[in-house]
Amino acid sequence: RGRITCSPAAGYAGSADKTATAANQVAAFFGGASPSDFTVSGETVSWTGAADDWGLRRMVLHYAHLCAAAGGVDAFLIGTEMRGLTTIRSGASSYPAVQAFRDLADDVRSILGAGTAISYAADWSEYFGHQPGDGSGDVFFHLDALWADPEIDFVAIDNYMPLSDWRDGFEHADAQEGWPAIYDRAYLQANIAGGEGFDWFYASAADRSAQVRTAITDGAAGKPWVFRYKDLRSWWSNPHYDRPGGVESGTPTAWAPESKPIWFTELGCPAIDRGTNQPNVFFDPKSSESFTPHFSRGWRDDAIQRAYLEATYLWWGEAANNPVSSVYGGRMVHVPECAAWTWDARPYPFFPALTDVWTDGANWRLGHWLTGRLGAVSLAALVRHLCLRAGLPESRIDVTGLWGAVEGYAIGALESPRASITMLSRHFGFDAVETEGVIRFVMRGRAAVATVPPDDLVAPREGDVLELTRGQETELPQALKWQVARADEDYEAAQVEARRITVDTTRIASESFPTAVPPEEAERRCRRALMEAWTGRESAVFRLPPSRLALDPADVVTFAHDGRAVPLRLVSIADADARGIEAVRQDREAYDLPPGAPRPSALSQAVVFGAPEAVLLDLPQLTEDQPAHRPFAAAHAVPWPGEIAAFRSPSTDGFELLTSFGTRARIGTLVSDFYAGPTSRFDLGNVLVVDLLTGTLESVTDLTLFGGANALAIESAPGVWEIVQAGAAELLAPGRYRLTRFLRGQRGTEGAMGNPSPAGARVVVLDDSLPSLPTAEADIGIPWNWRIGPASRPVSDETYVAQAFKPEGVGLRPFSVAHVEQPWRTPRVPGDLTIRWTRRSRALSADSWGAVEVPMAEELEAYEVEILDGATVSRVLSTATTSAVYTAAQQTADWGAPLAPGDTLDIRIFQLSALVGRGALKTVTLTL
Repeated sequence: RGRITCSPAAGYAGSADKTATAANQVAAFFGGASPSDFTVSGETVSWTGAADDWGLRRMVLHYAHLCAAAGGVDAFLIGTEMRGLTTIRSGASSYPAVQAFRDLADDVRSILGAGTAISYAADWSEYFGHQPGDGSGDVFFHLDALWADPEIDFVAIDNYMPLSDWRDGFEHADAQEGWPAIYDRAYLQANIAGGEGFDWFYASAADRSAQVRTAITDGAAGKPWVFRYKDLRSWWSNPHYDRPGGVESGTPTAWAPESKPIWFTELGCPAIDRGTNQPNVFFDPKSSESFTPHFSRGWRDDAIQRAYLEATYLWWGEAANNPVSSVYGGRMVHVPECAAWTWDARPYPFFPALTDVWTDGANWRLGHWLTGRLGAVSLAALVRHLCLRAGLPESRIDVTGLWGAVEGYAIGALESPRASITMLSRHFGFDAVETEGVIRFVMRGRAAVATVPPDDLVAPREGDVLELTRGQETELPQALKWQVARADEDYEAAQVEARRITVDTTRIASESFPTAVPPEEAERRCRRALMEAWTGRESAVFRLPPSRLALDPADVVTFAHDGRAVPLRLVSIADADARGIEAVRQDREAYDLPPGAPRPSALSQAVVFGAPEAVLLDLPQLTEDQPAHRPFAAAHAVPWPGEIAAFRSPSTDGFELLTSFGTRARIGTLVSDFYAGPTSRFDLGNVLVVDLLTGTLESVTDLTLFGGANALAIESAPGVWEIVQAGAAELLAPGRYRLTRFLRGQRGTEGAMGNPSPAGARVVVLDDSLPSLPTAEADIGIPWNWRIGPASRPVSDETYVAQAFKPEGVGLRPFSVAHVEQPWRTPRVPGDLTIRWTRRSRALSADSWGAVEVPMAEELEAYEVEILDGATVSRVLSTATTSAVYTAAQQTADWGAPLAPGDTLDIRIFQLSALVGRGALKTVTLTL
């Protein structure tokens, strides 16, 4: 958004900048939306303005209405970091976007009212003025009209100002000034109102590389703060005078000194090596705006992010650095409203670990995210706390020389605070020293504070003036293994290792630390400890005169010996007639090592169950071991909860568990309509396309098909299911199949055949995973309320799906009759009409080619024949055999005369069941 500007942009041939065209482009960008172009109903905000108006005003006013509908907000920003827009000029000194933002602030005020603080969040390089650098000498405080506007309540700055200029090695300018490390709080704070952007600047990239610094001055005008973006105090407390063409105007701008507080609406630093060199950049390989800070080596570095925030918040919290306004009585920088960037609502550590859910997860390692980082305790605070537990007064504790953070720390046994601190010092690499009545903690790896020539040594009464010792390699570890905990893996153990290759030792040392540390950082510290062990095998014992009283343990001195300068870290000092020194060799490079390779976390994810897709089916009997009257249940859920419970109740409460089952059914839907087809032979004309939620289908041979394979229940109407078998299955897409070569209306369901069964109709694959519900025959015809869901949850849980279902006992219903005889096939004279048919059986054993007669599945054989007159039933004939006589007298009573050859007669035939009454009907038109 900071690149949004006029077209062509300033500095390009034919630029619209400084022309009326620029004003027109700005007006088009903002659009013409007004507060009255929206309607608000409850918490819903609707746009009623011009459909083609997609300007910035529409977006901002929409958000303002949403905030008002939600009950209001404490503060509202009308825009952020649009420096390319606010610096567009329509004339020599007119800035149309600034006026547009003022108008927008006025409209937002009309929506949100006086209780909301309103501002525009300027970029840190934008807030203080426009200095185009085009050779004109122009200096304009272009945002002053906005900052002075009565509807703007505070000066908002997104603060990403650099606080360091650190380079490789220890010969660069800042290291030569004596600063111990980039993390040093005093060093970072010295650059909040100093350093780059305050005292000096780099005129070019070449100057930056060579550290050629140009002082920020203002010649005879004597106002260098005009060009210092870090000089907030001077900018805030002085009147502002524009300088068109470099000549200062005699009239100040609208800004009144000290009139409004400054809020840092963003304040942050990326967790990357030397992030404080350039806190405004971020690393994202997918973005054209991806950069690493100046001279960064691209390593993850959580410590520098924390050091930046601690230094900044603590510095502005000091009264001496943050003056009080004579206008409104508050501090210049309103620290309570300064917002650290950036918090993320996504749950850590699942974000950033689950990159299949959140694709920006990989950017977290080197990004500005505070999630998973700032919740840790600083090393300095932890050490201070342990000292206080030991009874030390706070005035005797100095932890300003510590940096870094501890994600987690467990004291698992009774131990002294000293033991706890010793463990931390081993892990982080710091020393504790008593000096001037204060216990001072300092990180190792500091620069030498003094040089000790041989002539400064004091000879003892006995022994050598200098004792140099080099430890045996065999006494040192070849490898060092550390075990730590991982905060991003529920504090599971992780092991890191550092190893030397070409050494004459095979010793392996192992240590366990009750701290939670990212493995890549733990590996860095493990390598540092191994290098300390090998570097520190060179030790020295000597004595210094009392004139060296300023030296303390943990200080580093450069010792001149045999023509070389040896850096020695003082381990202990014994004061007597001379100062007895014990020291070990130090290598500063050991304290500036890269972290280890990142390790993805293996998270145990909480399984969240949703309501299952549940289907209750009243079907014919499918297997011998399943009672014929029982309906079936099918359920599907992702993730599968392991066990599904089915509860029922005749009312809306008092649900009782009926059964549970642990198999997931193959459920799907029709992609397109499925039309009726022939029965008792292959349907080769229809095609069925189905989407399955899970599972697969495959083609089968005809013999396998006749054995019952590939059976599906298709819901042609609510609660009405046709059983179809498919011989051929073709995979079209994941979960989508094209089925052909059907056997239709299986198990007596030809009457349920839809014409068509509509697209979207449910499909259930009938296999062994489909359980039957253990209902009683007495339950047939009784309406029940059902709740089906994960068995591990209570029946009242929201993961249960509710259904109303009444078992009809379809499995007990007789099949329709077959082979109804047509009278015209046999010569006859008018008179009695004998209607004949063939009985079918619902028994599974009836499907046999060898039986003479299908077995009787009902207790008694009985039928009813309905004589139809259109839709009206004229007569019902009852019979106990597979024929019924429609007498001449009955014909005369129904039709006025006996039926003659050529007449037609519509009939319906039912086989009767003692339990469920009429079975499936057979409708036939007889021709005499």
